[in-house]
Amino acid sequence: MQPVHPPVTLPDPDATGALARRFAPRLGAGDVLLLEGQIGAGKTAFARALIQALGVAEDVPSPTFTLVQTYDAGVEIWHADLYRLSHPDEAVELGLTEAFETALCLVEWPEKLGADRPEQALTLRFSVVGEGREVAFLGPPEWEARLADL
Repeated sequence: MQPVHPPVTLPDPDATGALARRFAPRLGAGDVLLLEGQIGAGKTAFARALIQALGVAEDVPSPTFTLVQTYDAGVEIWHADLYRLSHPDEAVELGLTEAFETALCLVEWPEKLGADRPEQALTLRFSVVGEGREVAFLGPPEWEARLADL
């Protein structure tokens, strides 16, 4: 995994939403975003804003307790929160590894995937910086061109 775009500073929730809106048109079926970072770093806020930017008008709750929320926005969207999983096999049981091939997948706590972490995925690493947040973009080289004018 290598940096594929310079880190972006997110001073407030509005900046997180703006980043998600710029990001949304670059995504489609088969894309996987792995959202890393401590609790409160902005993973769910980004996922929620991205799903809404893709045209989902309904409420977008955190999947912390349901593990997976799915949406139809012309493309199937899977939003997964794997925090409560105890073994990578549980992600397979959810159908997540199959969804990686056909849906746009947003995965919080991707370290729980173990060896099932998709190689083509883009990792967004969120961190708390002062009162704001910062996100780093890591992935295979093909993401560089897709993020060039982000």
